[in-house]
Amino acid sequence: MIQRIQTLYLLLVVILGALLCFFSPVQFLLPEATDYISLMPFDKWALAVITVVIPALAFVNIFLYKHRLLQSRLNIVNVVLCIGYYAILALYIAYIVKGYEPLGDNTLAGAKWYLSVWAAIPLVNIVLTLMATRRILKDEALVRAADRLR
Repeated sequence: MIQRIQTLYLLLVVILGALLCFFSPVQFLLPEATDYISLMPFDKWALAVITVVIPALAFVNIFLYKHRLLQSRLNIVNVVLCIGYYAILALYIAYIVKGYEPLGDNTLAGAKWYLSVWAAIPLVNIVLTLMATRRILKDEALVRAADRLR
């Protein structure tokens, strides 16, 4: 299991996804303030769910090494979730900056926002997951070719 390169790719996805749980992908700067206000993933429930599901799915996917086709499909689901992370993040940024936050006190209305380095983690996860998917499908082709020879 660990000797396969796609397992290492998926393990990196798990580690980077777990790191994303603890760091803020976006920071807001109020017009009259000098300090940044960070939006942590667990401040918003949709970001929290998707931030936890991405590394959890990759971790479960590591142990499905005997089911390569299922593993490749779950990788595609993980890629879609990473893209969805960016969509949810963009929606939250738009709502917060425009002042449409329904449950908040709208203190961040009109604030400037800046993406941090941690916002690139889902993009890195997409690349690593696609690389793992490619290797999984290559393994599947190798196994099918070996079965044909018997």
